Amino acid sequence: MPAKNLPELIQGLTKQLNMANLIFDHIENGAIVTDADGIILYFNRPYARFLGVDAEAMIGKHVTDVLDNSRMHIVAKTGRAEVNELFTAKGRDMVVQRIPILEDGKVVAVFGQLMFKHVSDVGKLASNLSLLESKLQLYQQELATLRERRYSFDSIIGTSPEIVALKEEAIKAAATDLPVLITGESGTGKELFAQAIHQASSRRENPSIHLNCAAIPKELFESELFGYAKGAFTGAHPGGKPGKLELANGGTLFLDEIGEMPLELQPKLLRVLEDKMFERVGGTKLIRSDFRIIAATNRDLLQMVQQKSFREDLYYRLNVASLAVPALRERRQDIIPIAWQLLDKIAERYPGARYELTPSAEKVLFDSPWPGNVRELLNVLERTAFTVEGNVIEACDLPFYLNRSTGNTSSGGTWNLSEVMAEAEREALRKALDLTGNNKVAAARLLGIHRTVLYKKLVKYQIPLK
Repeated sequence: MPAKNLPELIQGLTKQLNMANLIFDHIENGAIVTDADGIILYFNRPYARFLGVDAEAMIGKHVTDVLDNSRMHIVAKTGRAEVNELFTAKGRDMVVQRIPILEDGKVVAVFGQLMFKHVSDVGKLASNLSLLESKLQLYQQELATLRERRYSFDSIIGTSPEIVALKEEAIKAAATDLPVLITGESGTGKELFAQAIHQASSRRENPSIHLNCAAIPKELFESELFGYAKGAFTGAHPGGKPGKLELANGGTLFLDEIGEMPLELQPKLLRVLEDKMFERVGGTKLIRSDFRIIAATNRDLLQMVQQKSFREDLYYRLNVASLAVPALRERRQDIIPIAWQLLDKIAERYPGARYELTPSAEKVLFDSPWPGNVRELLNVLERTAFTVEGNVIEACDLPFYLNRSTGNTSSGGTWNLSEVMAEAEREALRKALDLTGNNKVAAARLLGIHRTVLYKKLVKYQIPLK
């Protein structure tokens, strides 16, 4: 090496050494380095301040002269690291690391680090971690239980040709990863089919994420679907938030009421469906999400395409496996089995209850048009179970409008909404008085109205007090 380069080399090495010292002096823990014989080569200032000694004065001393219970020299002999060991210094229990430095298979130095945080604090951290792990295990067990309770194809009641054929088509769709479009009137059970498809698919161990497009305000829809990055907008979560697309990774994304999705966001969804890549709102990082898409609607999407209110390319991208759920009135032979199943579920809320339908009640249910489909049937049965005396449901216990719509009433002729509402109100007043033993104050409280209003309605409907 030319002599003229020697000063530059020394200067460079000095800078590197000073930088190393500066780094070690800024470490919040104590740091020490010894040679293979236990002689101190380096002692950082935080460690010196903790022990109340001069850092430079420690250089050249044997480590046991400074800390009589040190094991640095023992690690130098054994060559085995000691990690997260308890160590007592100045009457405090702390955690230390002792790491042998090897060169050509031989120990040439030992690096030691002492954590100034008290060992009890470390114990608290360990305790908190253990608690979190226990909670995580509990949540995982609960999640597994909830997944088992989710709807499967066995949960879909019905033996009508329409429902049997639909279940067969849905089972075929579940065996693929194709997009599924489920159509049908409100209350027919489109979400039930979506959950059953997910549960029967290869993605069942991963999440099924549900987004009701009709329930999200237009201005929040994009951030709900795509998520948002840190600082994306005023009021945003400081760390950002993942969207439904991100949460559905590995699983299924169910977009209910897809016909209500804002038109300007439909191209973005189409692009994600094609390449499974997207960015959070306000972000620049590309995020990949592997999900299966299932969409549902009660609207005529093809008509919306013709009216330019739904994108044609998105419609055909979604409508690969198409399932049309029939209305309840189109599969009447399923009405009574569904009613019994719903009553069993309702009875679970009331200990000891076991509701029964008489033949006359079954006939009313069978003959009703059910414009609200299964959702309306559930509502009728819930209301009836709440007001019926005993567990046997007669035709007369069912809402008046059902009896009128099926002709099962003593009065003939036509009927209108005001008549139905009046009869329903009259029946509610009678039931409230019966349940409260004709106590007008209690009856008014049960109905959620003022006592004065109750008196007026009793006069209006000519209901005598027993």
